[in-house]
Amino acid sequence: MRRGIRSLTGAGAVLALAATLTAGALDGGATTVASQAREYLVFYADGARDRAIDAIDASGGTALSTETRLGYVVASGPGAHFVEDLAGSDAVVGVSSDRRIGSATAIPGTGAPTALGQSATPDIRETGVGAPEPLAERQWDMKMIGATADGSHAGAPGNKNVLVGVIDTGIDGRHPDIAPNFSYPLSRNFVTDRPKDPNGKTLDGPCEFKDCKDPVDWDDDGHGTHVASTIASPVNGRGVAGVAPGVTLVNLRAGQDSGLFFLKPSIEALTYAADAGIDVVNMSFYVDPWLFNCKANPADSKAEQLEQRGIITGMQRALDYARQRGVTLISAIGNSATDLGRPKTDKTSPDYPKEAERTRRIDNSCLNVPAESKGVISVSSVGPSKRKAYYSDYGVEQTDLSAPGGDEFDGSARYDITKGILAAAPEYALRAKGRIGVDGTPKDTSIIRECRDNVCAYYQYLVGTSMAAPHATGVAAILISRFGKPDKSGLTMAPGEVQRLLYATATSEACPSPREYAYKLDPVEEGVHKCEGSKARNGFYGHGIVNAAKAASVTP
Repeated sequence: MRRGIRSLTGAGAVLALAATLTAGALDGGATTVASQAREYLVFYADGARDRAIDAIDASGGTALSTETRLGYVVASGPGAHFVEDLAGSDAVVGVSSDRRIGSATAIPGTGAPTALGQSATPDIRETGVGAPEPLAERQWDMKMIGATADGSHAGAPGNKNVLVGVIDTGIDGRHPDIAPNFSYPLSRNFVTDRPKDPNGKTLDGPCEFKDCKDPVDWDDDGHGTHVASTIASPVNGRGVAGVAPGVTLVNLRAGQDSGLFFLKPSIEALTYAADAGIDVVNMSFYVDPWLFNCKANPADSKAEQLEQRGIITGMQRALDYARQRGVTLISAIGNSATDLGRPKTDKTSPDYPKEAERTRRIDNSCLNVPAESKGVISVSSVGPSKRKAYYSDYGVEQTDLSAPGGDEFDGSARYDITKGILAAAPEYALRAKGRIGVDGTPKDTSIIRECRDNVCAYYQYLVGTSMAAPHATGVAAILISRFGKPDKSGLTMAPGEVQRLLYATATSEACPSPREYAYKLDPVEEGVHKCEGSKARNGFYGHGIVNAAKAASVTP
């Protein structure tokens, strides 16, 4: 990871805050957000809980509950003045209103309308049971990393006792190509749907279930289902197979239907993963409203600085808690096409609520969370030719591994969605978005329908570092399956050892020549990205492209 990242959880750590708006405000009530009472997560230093509560009381707030595992107090307070008063305490370093703190890192695919007769037909009926799977030929990504029937699947498909947590928008646990590997009993939903944002604009849309709480096997967005399918769709003669088709998938839902992530569900998901014995988690999201979280950027107000410190502290504590309890942490690096070692300008923050963005100068002290958080393995994205994808972030200190994530323009300036990653999609989500017709026929070539025995299942092409990270997560699951030791939850393996073997089995890739690579997209040039470092470790590929076949045969 990059220099200057420090854990804020040990002795001497300072108080940080992260806030959440009351449910009424988020549902778009008539009162303005500024006049609403709010709830805050008040992170306290070691042994400083009582002082934190005193500061809350003195500032006109009320302490509601305490979370001792991560060291924070849930408090209610009267808005901006409450935050400023808390900032005056020598125990306080961060205060944030509960804005959106995350977005799924996928780029939705769009294909040619089916009427144009594209060769990538979106409708496959009664395909014969193939060796290996009916849609395997479309999975260039699995071929690249050796996760195929004659590769890692043959000798190391993964062990069902290995638990893979997907912190995302949910998992369609009823999908025919996910259900066999899905754990309903262990899965949790930490999110309550929010129909509207604080300004009354649509956020998640109407609630489909009682109390706006979706079941644990539901995914209205489709992002989490795609990620889960890439990790562990089973070998069952249907659709696709994942990297580790024998492991168990656990839904740790922290993302809204809209694809946004808030702080409290995110840290709750990590805490639960640690306590439930999850072996590895996939985090294909990034932290907002700040694309880069800066502790002391002079371009930000004091309140904004405190908000960003709160996000950094809260997430780091949750990540530390999980890793110390045996959870390997894997994250998408991000889709901003940015050298994270040399960020200069942030033009998109804060991006919630809408139209709050402004241009601010930033530097390398500003963090992309969780990709740059301590103890996290960050994954960049490559296309079919193995070039770094045009959208993928990079950095010699930030990129740990690379993996197939798709690149629609790889090898040509013409858009081709089949250069994306194909994985499972919830039928109900596709219907809600108008991606399939009333009769179930896909409307464009980014959607595939595969039918067998009068049961149809859907798949979609997506691109993004969101799609790259689960390939690394699947390889980690293979390693844990092979070398993990029995424990009460199944198998366990030290995250440091998983990381060592992930790096050791990756296929090294040198920087392109010349190192300054120009991406040309139709109809304009996207930009120039410079690769730094050696073949053994560089800013585009990290330690290399993950390799499932090597993971299946390596000796420790």
